[in-house]
Amino acid sequence: MANLASTYRNQGRWKKAEELEVQVIETRKRVLGEEHPDTLISMNNLAFTFKSQSRNDEAISLLKTCLQLQKQILGPQHPDTESSLKSLNEWQIENIVIGP
Repeated sequence: MANLASTYRNQGRWKKAEELEVQVIETRKRVLGEEHPDTLISMNNLAFTFKSQSRNDEAISLLKTCLQLQKQILGPQHPDTESSLKSLNEWQIENIVIGP
């Protein structure tokens, strides 16, 4: 499901990607737990899908949540954590300059 959601996202089929990503997150939370690295990757992916749809506030909010969990679980130096921090900073600056 996660791979198909990624394919939809790459094709610009945002709604289809979002639907699957939500299912993937819920399944991973239930099976692996909310703090599992795979669950965090799914949260990150959904944040990017929101951003691609110009749903900036939702994207920023979800990425903030994801980043906090990444810092706790993976550590601040982990590549996924650093990547999320970089994206979040860019999105917040863009949101200030361009507006929601």
